[in-house]
Amino acid sequence: MMQSDFKSNNNIINSGNFLKSKHRILLLQILSDIISLSISFSILFFIRFESGIVESHIKPGAFEYAFGIVMMLFFWMTVFFFTGMYKNWYERSPFDELASVIKVTLVSSALIVIAINLDSSNSPRMLFLYFIAIMTFNVFVGRFIIRIIEKKLREQKKIFINAFIIGNSKKAIDFYQKTLKSPAWGYKIVGFILTDNDNLELEEIQKANINLGTLQDLEKMILKFKPEEIIITSADLKHSDLIGIATRCAESKVIVKIEPDLYDIFTGQTKTHILYGIPLIEIKTQLMKPWQEFIKRLFDIVFSLLVLIIGLPIWLLIGLIVRLESSGPVIYTQIRVGRNGKIFKMYKFRSMVKDANKSERQWTIVNDPRVTKFGRFIRKTHLDEIPQFYNVLIGDMSVVGPRPEQPKYVDEFSQALPYYKRRLLVRPGITGWWQVQYQPHVLGLEEIENRLKDDFYYIENMSIQLDVEIVVRTVWCVFKGHGQA
Repeated sequence: MMQSDFKSNNNIINSGNFLKSKHRILLLQILSDIISLSISFSILFFIRFESGIVESHIKPGAFEYAFGIVMMLFFWMTVFFFTGMYKNWYERSPFDELASVIKVTLVSSALIVIAINLDSSNSPRMLFLYFIAIMTFNVFVGRFIIRIIEKKLREQKKIFINAFIIGNSKKAIDFYQKTLKSPAWGYKIVGFILTDNDNLELEEIQKANINLGTLQDLEKMILKFKPEEIIITSADLKHSDLIGIATRCAESKVIVKIEPDLYDIFTGQTKTHILYGIPLIEIKTQLMKPWQEFIKRLFDIVFSLLVLIIGLPIWLLIGLIVRLESSGPVIYTQIRVGRNGKIFKMYKFRSMVKDANKSERQWTIVNDPRVTKFGRFIRKTHLDEIPQFYNVLIGDMSVVGPRPEQPKYVDEFSQALPYYKRRLLVRPGITGWWQVQYQPHVLGLEEIENRLKDDFYYIENMSIQLDVEIVVRTVWCVFKGHGQA
């Protein structure tokens, strides 16, 4: 194996220029949508009020026309954003693009029809069909034109995707040569992460004057060179290495793609993503679509407000009992690690004697002698966690998510299990899949691995439906009193 210290050169492409070029083409896409939507509205306005095709006793003026365009643009640009129409749009094939436009237009237009309650006399149903056809055509044509421009810019290397190649020397140099022969792919290879030490192929890589490193250098190279994608070309990587790569890339929001094995393609065991002739399997690091994230956050806010407001008399009574039973503050705060490693203060009703954790922070143990009598009750029923709904309101936590942990343990577990930090991709939760599957436990590597299985199950299957299921299961757990005291 080659030495761990990676070799750097000065020919690295400026990532700032790359981001600017990428943003410029995205702005062109947004501008294209604005123009297409405005044209669609103008055509529809003419058909509805000026053409005579549709009977109309209303003659809107310039103000109504301008107001209509503004409202339409606001609605549709918001819809496009939350449905992911601007998320990696440049990696979708034209056919996928058309399918996305049709689906979004059809569903959103149907919602508009329901909202304004169209009837056959004032707003003919045919107008609805005109609108779908006109808008779909204009938006797709606009996006197709921008796609042609974007492809030309890729071929001219005016826009590109900074990428690393991970694999053995032979496969790495083979894929690199493919990118040189196919500029439409848009890849600018800025780093090789090699898994072997083949001197013959290594000489070819060194001639390319591109940064070299090993898997041990991956994190440092990502931080220094900021690739947008990583291409894995070797099939001989260990599972632990693959998980480690995916975890580090997810933390840095780097897309991971794998060059598929020929056998897998022929046997149908993998589905490949193809754009401009490049077959690659993409590992999805986007856990939820923008609209799903919005709904989840809205659910967090509404649910937390309902819990805090409706139960306020009970929460005040709990606080009073905590204060009367033993001296000390009613609310206990502790430093925890949140989404993307953000440190925050987590709030709970105090369930232990005053200054129980002053000497050293400890893992929760069964029948902890530091726990008060009333503290034992609120722990068993999870009522001690009610103040965490304030953490949810301010965005530190979610109602549902992996359990938030102390920085000390995050560091320890991350060293023992490199993929542990994958659970930090989402907001920690008051409850979660692990919590509702709960069994009394003691600290240990086996316990953490078992917990990670539940956390990863939730992360890979995140949905509003799953959140609601976990909340219902949690209510049942509260009544059963299965918490650890």
